[in-house]
Amino acid sequence: MSDTLYIVVPCYNEEEVLPETARRLREKLEQLMGEGKISPQSRVLFVNDGSRDGTWSVIQGLHRDCPLFSGADLSRNRGHQNALLAGLMTAKDRSDMVISMDADLQDDINAVDAMVDKFHEGCDIVYGVRSSRAKDSFFKRTTAEGFYRVMNFLGAETVFNHADYRLMSRRALEGLAQFREVNLFLRGIVPLIGYNAGYVAYERGERFAGESKYPLKKMLSFALEGITSLSTKPIRYITLLGFLVFLVSILMLVYSVVRWAHGDTVIGWASVICSVWAIGGLILLSLGVIGEYIGKIYLETKGRPRFLIREVLEETDETAL
Repeated sequence: MSDTLYIVVPCYNEEEVLPETARRLREKLEQLMGEGKISPQSRVLFVNDGSRDGTWSVIQGLHRDCPLFSGADLSRNRGHQNALLAGLMTAKDRSDMVISMDADLQDDINAVDAMVDKFHEGCDIVYGVRSSRAKDSFFKRTTAEGFYRVMNFLGAETVFNHADYRLMSRRALEGLAQFREVNLFLRGIVPLIGYNAGYVAYERGERFAGESKYPLKKMLSFALEGITSLSTKPIRYITLLGFLVFLVSILMLVYSVVRWAHGDTVIGWASVICSVWAIGGLILLSLGVIGEYIGKIYLETKGRPRFLIREVLEETDETAL
């Protein structure tokens, strides 16, 4: 197997866009094969993430009609990150390099050429990075860029303006397989693998058909997942907050004593307010310290299966003819 490329495409309710996606990806594979950049064993692997429409039927039809298409059907909906991981792990032993991309055709397929070139230059990971957000609305642009800044500030290091459009070599995928987190945030995990990395800039287009699978509510949930999966900084900030509140309680105690010395007090007020501040600060401090340990345990002891694959469409002798 020499320079075999697999393109992994997670799919959830994408029956409207899949025929066009398949057509464009087939053209790209045939072009790269004709140029001798990838082997004839290269494939497109569609991963059905428990879709409720006819997505899996479309994938089965594509596989029957053309040997360049294969598919994996998850046992139930597991979310985009788990579906993507399932595809990467399925393709890992069948390929030399894997490119992951979404099914909605917003990722520029022509950037695949530059990614493959970077792979041949020695890069194990090639990140597809948006060159511009000029097409986004002000709200979308502001929230998206804020998302990356907040993630990095809280310790979940990510590549700015990079989603899940990337190339990974087999060596990088073998490294990824050693990360056992159940709550996945691949944008933060992949940079932890290391190895030689490259970047390819591309212009993100409009969705070809269907509806976005990432509204604002889901993006916020996704950000929270990334932060809590990769960083214990929020817990440390709670500990810091506990210290600050406790210091304020000390200041309030001093203030109350000074007021008492000047004879300007309300009976019982000082003891109540100092107790409230002191106890509140100590509770937050205690929760922070306990949470620090729980956070580490939480990161280390997840053991649930990340995905279960019901069926993988493999190439047979008949489809090869």
